[in-house]
Amino acid sequence: MQPDSRELSTPRLRLRPLLLADARPLARLRDDPEVARHQSWQRYSEADADALIHNLAGQRPGTAGAWFQWAIERRSDAVLLGDCGLKTCDDPRLGELGYTLGRAHQRQGFASEAVRAVLDLAFRELGMHRVSASIDVDNLASIALCERLGLRREAHFRRSVWFKGAWCDDIVYAILGDEWLAR
Repeated sequence: MQPDSRELSTPRLRLRPLLLADARPLARLRDDPEVARHQSWQRYSEADADALIHNLAGQRPGTAGAWFQWAIERRSDAVLLGDCGLKTCDDPRLGELGYTLGRAHQRQGFASEAVRAVLDLAFRELGMHRVSASIDVDNLASIALCERLGLRREAHFRRSVWFKGAWCDDIVYAILGDEWLAR
């Protein structure tokens, strides 16, 4: 295990806990209407980012019933590209993924790289059995990301989620730990 599982590293990225200094750039990334389109928020303010960061303070990945959110930072210049989260369910053998990348940083493989690092942690260090992602049916980029990483489409729930004023379909992708580790 890495000395601090709150910090993950890839060839191009550093995933680290969100800091108070991240509030303004995180709010700018998340407040973009194209970025927010498939997320639970409509607008995202610096106060929202501050609240998120304060709520996550002191958390560690693998805490049952809690999300842990990493800042996705480019190693070459320390620019904040987005964030990636892993929720450890009440049964700590189960997890759920979430990720947000600023529009200027999409389609460059950063999300794949970050999510791959989080899945490695989930299965190799935290010993999870299964990790899933719940995706808006219209979020084609997120669907493609899950498929690239080997997650399997397990469910398509029709009009199952009240989302931004309308009933929307929800798609669930997942992968088992033994499948991930066998790759």
